[in-house]
Amino acid sequence: MWLPLVKKFGGTHHGYFLPHEGGDYVAIALFSFPSLADYEVYRSKAASDPDCQTAMAYYRETKCFLRYDRSFLRPLLESGSGAPPKPNAGL
Repeated sequence: MWLPLVKKFGGTHHGYFLPHEGGDYVAIALFSFPSLADYEVYRSKAASDPDCQTAMAYYRETKCFLRYDRSFLRPLLESGSGAPPKPNAGL
């Protein structure tokens, strides 16, 4: 439901991830924006967007998740694709 909504506001939704082993009570949704400022614009616009309100109403009705935590991450490698860092990248 949120995949097209994140894209609508300039973000990239990387999908939902579930544990392959271990506890089955955690799911992770990863999405990114070009900058923290772009993310804040998304949050502001999403608060009044009808499609986002529909998604939130679905959550309130179904309780499809029990907890919501936000974390801000940076790629470990410059390319973010698993390639080695460029020479002189400061690593």
